[in-house]
Amino acid sequence: DLYHEFNATLQFDYYNSMLINTVDEDGNFVDLGGEFPLEGNEHFNNMLVNTQQSNIQVPTNVYNKDPYILNAIYNSEALNDVFISNFQKDPTLTWQYFGSSTGFFRIYPGIKWTPDSNGVAAFDCRNRNWYIQAATSPKDIIIMVDISGSMKGLKMTIAKHTINTILDTLGENDFVNVIAYTDYVRYVEPCFRGTLVQADLDNREVRPLSASRRLKELRRCLSTNGQGSMCNQAIMLITDGAMEDFESVFEEFNWPERRVRVFTYLIGREMTFAQNTKWIACNNKGYYTHISTLADVQENVMEYLHVLSRPMVINHDHDIIWTEAYMDTVAQSLLLMTSVAMPVFSKKKETLSHGILLGVVGSDVPLMEVMKLAPRYMLGAHGYAFLINNNGYILAHPDLRPLVSSAPSLHEPNLA
Repeated sequence: DLYHEFNATLQFDYYNSMLINTVDEDGNFVDLGGEFPLEGNEHFNNMLVNTQQSNIQVPTNVYNKDPYILNAIYNSEALNDVFISNFQKDPTLTWQYFGSSTGFFRIYPGIKWTPDSNGVAAFDCRNRNWYIQAATSPKDIIIMVDISGSMKGLKMTIAKHTINTILDTLGENDFVNVIAYTDYVRYVEPCFRGTLVQADLDNREVRPLSASRRLKELRRCLSTNGQGSMCNQAIMLITDGAMEDFESVFEEFNWPERRVRVFTYLIGREMTFAQNTKWIACNNKGYYTHISTLADVQENVMEYLHVLSRPMVINHDHDIIWTEAYMDTVAQSLLLMTSVAMPVFSKKKETLSHGILLGVVGSDVPLMEVMKLAPRYMLGAHGYAFLINNNGYILAHPDLRPLVSSAPSLHEPNLA
C-alpha cells in the first residue's frame, strides 16, 4: 500500500473462493475462478484446503470487481508469502487472514467458500468481533431513533435494520443503550433506563423473557454501574430529518472539547432537512450519511468505524486483541477458538494525520493449544486449568463449556 498508487482502471484476476474450480457449460473456468488444487488436511479439521495459496472471499452485497476492492486485493497479494512462511515456522498455526476495510477477506490456507441455500455469501469480515475490537478502542454508544409520525413504513424498517447493524458492530468491550424519541423520550429496554450496559450478546438481543431469565436480567440491572468504557463516546442519531441544528444544546454540553461524537443517519429518499442533519455531524466530530434503501445500510454504518479508528493511528495505539471463545462455524471446526488480531493502517505520509484503516490482520488459536502451556502433570492429581478474560468470561474449562459470568451473581460464588 505504501508504494501503490490507486488505479481506477486496474484489471487483474484473483482467486475468488466462491468461484474457484467452477466451470461454465462449455467446460471453461468462470471469471475469477480458475483451477485451485484442494486436498484434505487433518490439521484443518480434514477440510479441503490449499496450503500453498490464500484466496479471497467477497460478500454478495459487495461488487467483486469494484476498483477499490481490486486495488486493495492487489496490495494484499504479498501476504500470501507471509502466511506460508508463518505456517512453515510454526506448524501449530491454524487460520491466518486479513479482513479489508473495503469488504474482502483474504484467508490462508485457501478454501472453497460454500454459500447458503440461496447462493448468498452473507459473511462480512467487518462484522466479526476480531475485526471490530481491533479496529476501534472500546466505545460508549447511545443510539437515538426517531419514531415520529413521518417515520413509518419503509423508513422505520430501514431504521430498525440500521439499529441492528450498529449493534452488530459492538462487542463485549463496548457499552450501549437505545433510546426512541418523539415529543418525549423512552428507553427501548426499560430495565436499562438511564445507564449504559455492556454490549454482550444477551444485552444486544431484546426478546420476551422467561421467569428465570427475568431474574438474571434483574441481577444484571442491579449490578451495572452505568459508567461505560469511558473511552470513545458517540451518539448515533437515526432520523428522516432534523427541523433545526440544535446549536445551543451542543454549545452548552459538547463544545469546545466535542468529547461526544455525533453520527447522523438520514433515513429515506427525501432530503428536505438534510442540511441540518449534516451540520450536526460535521460540527461534532462525527459522520453524516444518507440511507435511502435497505441495501445502503451495511456500507454506510461501517463508516463510523473508520472515524473512530483514526485516533488509534495518530496516537500509535495499536493493541493486539484476543476475542472471547467461539466455535468457528465458517471453518466448520469443532474446536473452541480465540482470535488474535490487530489493525493495519496506511503508512503513506499524506494519510498519517487522517488514520486510514486498511483492515485487520489476525489468526485463530485453538484453546487447546493454549491449554498445552499448562500440562496436566504440573497441575497435581485433582488440579485443572481454565482461562478467564478481564470481562469475566470463562474462555476454556475442563467440561469444554464456555461459561459466562458477566457480573458476580447474587447467590453464586465468583468463579474468578
